[in-house]
Amino acid sequence: MKVLVIGGTLFIGRNLVQSLQKAGHEVWVLHRKPSHDLGKKVGNLVADRNDTAAVSKALSAEKFDVVFDNVYDWQRGTTAAQVEATVKACGDRLHRYVFMSSVAAYGDGLNHHEGDALAQENHPDPYVRNKAMSERLLFRMHQRYGTPAVTLRPPYIYGPGNPFYREAFFWDRMREMRPIIIPGDGRRLMQFVFVKDLVWACMKAMEEPNAVGHAFNIANSRPLTQMEVVQSFATAAGRKPDLVRIPRERILQAGGHAMTNPLYFGVYFDMPAITQVISKAQRVLRFRATPFDEGLKETYRWYLRNKTRQQQDYTFEDRLFARYQVAATAAG
Repeated sequence: MKVLVIGGTLFIGRNLVQSLQKAGHEVWVLHRKPSHDLGKKVGNLVADRNDTAAVSKALSAEKFDVVFDNVYDWQRGTTAAQVEATVKACGDRLHRYVFMSSVAAYGDGLNHHEGDALAQENHPDPYVRNKAMSERLLFRMHQRYGTPAVTLRPPYIYGPGNPFYREAFFWDRMREMRPIIIPGDGRRLMQFVFVKDLVWACMKAMEEPNAVGHAFNIANSRPLTQMEVVQSFATAAGRKPDLVRIPRERILQAGGHAMTNPLYFGVYFDMPAITQVISKAQRVLRFRATPFDEGLKETYRWYLRNKTRQQQDYTFEDRLFARYQVAATAAG
């Protein structure tokens, strides 16, 4: 089939492009830059994902059987109206439109099934709001016009090539023999999915007839506490971590951020828990998740091959440790 990956040059997209090519599909990507490094066999369309006129113009020259919509603009947001414009620009030839949503679309809460209500349109977080509204829009289009939409709701995605400072955040500190901050009691729940498992689910969603018109939670089945997550990172690296619990409110009062510098626990890794149940994906897609420790071992090997020598700024952490009388001794 002729397949378009919107946002095919980064984390999920690169893995997906490779899998699609191995399966023998004709693959194109749509992104902002005039060229890509995915190989000569991958077609190239240029447009800003949020510019509906530019996207429509780019898609007017080509027709696709399958579209994977993976892009979200973190600075400006990507709205349901922009997603709708993209679907309409694809024409009536579509076999499948697979939208990458998020567990965040639920807004909050634990043990979500796909039939649970999504976040409301007035939710204060634009990412949550836009993902939820985009999903509702796609399922309305499916009901009214037969749009062959499928949505996937992953939690934290990990694996080789992760552009977010997440796994590497902890491994950098462990390799330099530094303490790791645990916010609060370390019991806040986190749920993960290996990037290769998510790509597998994308491929399956494209092929499985019973997937059309449905959402799927794609994740490891068991959520982990933050403490368990850090211990798993340490096991993958063959390290014994030095863990320091600091009250979350004290970290935030000192200026710590969950998303931007000064970070204290990996990008976006300290958020109120939202967890999900994956039985529907197991039943319909035959989804089976890679064990977390196994996926981390592969990710750590990639990290060792690709880690940069850039010096990290530990000033904020050292200031916190000083307040709590913790010795932060960096090796070398």
